[in-house]
Amino acid sequence: LQRGKKMTSSRRHHLKSLMLQIAANWLEQEANEIAEAKEAYLAERCPAPDLSGDQTALMEFCKKLYLALDKIDEDRYDAEAKVEKSAKEIEDLKLKVVELAGVKKPALKKVRMSADAMLQALLGGKHKVTMDLRANLKQVKKETKEEAAEGVGDWRKNIEDKADRKKMFETS
Repeated sequence: LQRGKKMTSSRRHHLKSLMLQIAANWLEQEANEIAEAKEAYLAERCPAPDLSGDQTALMEFCKKLYLALDKIDEDRYDAEAKVEKSAKEIEDLKLKVVELAGVKKPALKKVRMSADAMLQALLGGKHKVTMDLRANLKQVKKETKEEAAEGVGDWRKNIEDKADRKKMFETS
């Protein structure tokens, strides 16, 4: 193809159908090869049974087949049990890995919430709590201001009391 020219849709469709035909042929060949390999394996491993003979010989042959089938069933059951046990162990180990790694918690988002909403979230929806925390804050601020005003006038007295205490310890 030349540079800059687009492929026509009919050409693209034709190439696509050719590719699909080639792929279908490959799949068919692969299926035939698998069937031939299976037949060759069975011919090598399982020769055709010798059915010539009397009825007792055939019954003996059938008994041998049933014993072989029972043995194969036991082996299959044992294999299935091992697989199930391994699958359960794998699942337990996966859970352990997740447990040890810990669940990554998402970063908390800042949410503006009123004090009433916080208390309601903490105590549950049944309890209706309303508090005016701002009024309480203002009251606390006023109390601290009053204490500070009282403390300013008595600073000399406090120093004298401390000096008296110091003298008590020195004299003893």
